[in-house]
Amino acid sequence: MSFIKTNLTETVKKQYLFKLKANIDSFSTLVFIQLLAIALSFFGGVGSSGMSSEDIQIHVNYYSADLVIPFTLIWAFTTAITITTKPYRNHDFTFISNRLSSSLSNILFLATISILGSMTALLAGNMLNFLAYLRLDSLVYTGTAGLKEVLIGICVTFLYVFLISAVGYFVGSLVQLNKLFTVLIPVLFFGWLFLGLQFITNVFLFYGQESILSIFILKVLVTTSVLFLASTTIWNRLEVRQ
Repeated sequence: MSFIKTNLTETVKKQYLFKLKANIDSFSTLVFIQLLAIALSFFGGVGSSGMSSEDIQIHVNYYSADLVIPFTLIWAFTTAITITTKPYRNHDFTFISNRLSSSLSNILFLATISILGSMTALLAGNMLNFLAYLRLDSLVYTGTAGLKEVLIGICVTFLYVFLISAVGYFVGSLVQLNKLFTVLIPVLFFGWLFLGLQFITNVFLFYGQESILSIFILKVLVTTSVLFLASTTIWNRLEVRQ
C-alpha cells in the first residue's frame, strides 16, 4: 500500500460518489418528511378568514407549503449528525484516504442534499396546489412567481439548509470527539433558550432578517466555512487520538 500514490481530488470524488449511494436512505427520508409536511399543511391550513352580509357568506382558507422548509432543516441537521457517527465513518476505510478527504467528501455530500432539499421544498407548493384542485370543492386561487423569484427562493433556501447542515456536522464532530458533548450541547442550548433568549433572538435576526441578498450569502458562506473548518480540525485530532 505504501507504493500507491493517491490523489486528493480523485479520492474525494470516489468517496463523494460512494456516499451518495451509501446514504440513499437519507433521500427517501427527505421524501417522507416533506410529504408529511405537505399533508399537515393541507389538512391543517395556515389560517382562515370570512365575511358575510344579508345573503352572502364568504369563508376563505389559506394554505401554504412554508411548513416544508422547517421540516427540511430538521432533516438536514439530523442527516449531518448521522454521517459523523462511527458506522458511517468506517465507510471511509474502503478507500486509501485521510480525514481531510473524508471531510471534503462529507461537505460535498451535504451541499448536494442541501440543493436537492431546497429544490423539492420550493416545489412542494405546486403539489399543495395540485391537492387543493383535486380535493377542494370551492374555488382555488394561487399566487404565481416568475423565474427570477423562484431561483432566488431556491438559492436562499439552499443557504439556510446548508447552514443548518454545517451546524449539525459541527455538533456531530464534537460528540464524536467527546461523548460529554452529548449532554453538554443540549444543556447549553436550552440554557440559552430559557435564560439567554436575547442571544437566540439575535442569532435568528442576524440570519433571518437580512434584506440584502449579497450580504446574506456572505454571512452564510463565512459561517459555514468556519464550522466546516472547525469540524475538519476536530476530525484530524480524532484521527491522531485513535
